Amino acid sequence: MTREELNQQKQNEIIQEEKREKRKKLIILGFKIIVFIVTGFLLFYTYTTYVSNTMMIIKEDRIVDKDIPNQFNGLKIIQFSDLHYGTTFFEKQLKKMVKEINDRNPDLVVFTGDLIDKEYKVSSEESEMINKYLSRIKTKLGKYAVSGEEDGDEFTTIMNQSGFTILNNDYELLYNDGNEEILLVGLDSSLSGKQDVKKAYEYFSTEGYNSNIYTISLVHEPDSVNEMMQYKNDLVLAGHSHNGNIRIPFIGALSKVEGAKKYDQEYYKINNTKLYISSGMGTNGPGFRLFCRPSINFFRLGSK
Repeated sequence: MTREELNQQKQNEIIQEEKREKRKKLIILGFKIIVFIVTGFLLFYTYTTYVSNTMMIIKEDRIVDKDIPNQFNGLKIIQFSDLHYGTTFFEKQLKKMVKEINDRNPDLVVFTGDLIDKEYKVSSEESEMINKYLSRIKTKLGKYAVSGEEDGDEFTTIMNQSGFTILNNDYELLYNDGNEEILLVGLDSSLSGKQDVKKAYEYFSTEGYNSNIYTISLVHEPDSVNEMMQYKNDLVLAGHSHNGNIRIPFIGALSKVEGAKKYDQEYYKINNTKLYISSGMGTNGPGFRLFCRPSINFFRLGSK
């Protein structure tokens, strides 16, 4: 073999060695990328499924309005919503939620729908357990609830047995150590097809009604507020949207559900109406939360 052939052979060996090294580096890089993606996905899944879903917070606001009677100054209201029991919300979370509610010694507690997830078959033992914990919620003026689109006979039984008054298309006058009252209105779910706005606000058709009465309305789907605006609404408490479950800073909710297409964030001011939308306690859909922790809303009324 000539010197030229030996040189050529040596160059070919060097080139092949360089190709093997390059392939090796690409394989290592590809492996690192796969590990990074898998690790990132597992961290994201763990955080959004097991961390964000359990880090309950209390959102507190003071509601001041000239129509709030002096007797209701300082009244404490707690709203909780969308337990979707059987998803990411079970006995442990229920027990903690009830303790957080009672620790604040509320005067009024309201629930705005979707007690048990539609995909979950609750047992009779679980129903009794849910009833037991909800019965422990103590208030001065009462406990009230409205239905969500996923609530059926089980909801009605549990809420009635645990001392909640269901205000589906109905209203009640609340008194607090005096003759002046506030109006509490409840609407059934619009997605269930049972909502009757006119019936819910029948108070404003009664003889001698107070046109300036401070009105709190409970509704599951926040987009129903458009139909409600023909009546006086000072404070509307809604659920259903979960505030999007997954929210991206400066962008908002990644997806919106029917019944909360227009209103999905936690607060809106619509003319003279304050609309608060609970982020809920459980989850719907894929069961993820990101930048949207489960919460209960805590309000204090103040008269001007």
